[in-house]
Amino acid sequence: MAVPGSSMLYSFLLFTVILSLQEMYRGKLASSELFTILGGFISSLLFLVLLTFIGNFQETCGMRTGWGAVILAEAVALVAASTVHRVCITTCFLFSAALLYEVNKISGMVLPKSESKTKRL
Repeated sequence: MAVPGSSMLYSFLLFTVILSLQEMYRGKLASSELFTILGGFISSLLFLVLLTFIGNFQETCGMRTGWGAVILAEAVALVAASTVHRVCITTCFLFSAALLYEVNKISGMVLPKSESKTKRL
């Protein structure tokens, strides 16, 4: 597992690259139905890397992570999706919900129950 500092840096760099590429190809992503769905998926990847960045930042600062990080990352991803197309907002939300479910499931398998409860206290 990566240390929070390097993971935070990598996720910020990925966020910057993905957002830049999405804005560069915004016209292409809005040109057809399939590309519009792809634009929503790309925005949900923004959600994932921004959630990683916020979570690592809070862990580095010693703060507790919670639903605030999820809501902030989702809001930023939805705003980024809205710059491409209106339908991208809906598909971004749906893909982000699926990604959040999978991340929660994976973290439940990786982290033992006792470790996750001690971090919350």
